[in-house]
Amino acid sequence: MQNEKHRLSFYSKIISISLLIILSACSSATFFHITPVRPVNELISEALKASPPVEQGEFRNPELFELTKLDSTIHLEIGYATNNNFLSTPLYSQARAFLQRPAAEALVRVGQKLRAKGYGLLIHDTYRPWYVTKVFWEATPDNLKQFVADPSKGSKHNRGCAVDLTLYDLKTGKTVDMPSLYDEMSDRAYANYSGGTDEQRKLRDLLRAEMESEGFTVYEFEWWHFDYKDWQLYTIQNIRFEDIPQPTP
Repeated sequence: MQNEKHRLSFYSKIISISLLIILSACSSATFFHITPVRPVNELISEALKASPPVEQGEFRNPELFELTKLDSTIHLEIGYATNNNFLSTPLYSQARAFLQRPAAEALVRVGQKLRAKGYGLLIHDTYRPWYVTKVFWEATPDNLKQFVADPSKGSKHNRGCAVDLTLYDLKTGKTVDMPSLYDEMSDRAYANYSGGTDEQRKLRDLLRAEMESEGFTVYEFEWWHFDYKDWQLYTIQNIRFEDIPQPTP
């Protein structure tokens, strides 16, 4: 048993080192990727046949609002609808972004505050069907599980109350530099990481401060991930983007 533990620890270190080598060698990389534990297409097929956990209690009726219809200055870069994501495989059929009404309205207010400072919001992910969370979990090595949600509990993304985002410069339209890549599974992604440049940390902290002012809380392992305060009031959902009914604002 002790030898088995040592062997697992050794392989975990090898995986971590390999990921860092990839990042160092690919300085021009714009997205982070891992080698999935199993083929992603197999995992997607299995996840689509599975069902989310059943939750007990009273929940609000879902009102998933499409962000770009609420604020045209909100830009999207939905890598999960392309190969440009940590699994290098499309997970979404459409590049769209939705949040529950209160969270969406709060995010619009964040955008208004940031525009006064010369920045706009660039969205990477928002509401996520539960089956995709299951794929993420099953595809990710055990030593990196802190970066993905356990499908047996569901994700705040599944509830429409989490958003992954960054900033873009309103003058140039370019995405700003942050201490890590989006979805990077390393300590550089931690919300309180002390490395990187002064400018990178300043922009990361600006995003965090404005998000917190409107009821969002950053996830400690991911500077880009924010949960809305009312997430407990919504149940886990598994509806695809194309099937989401659009409420009237």
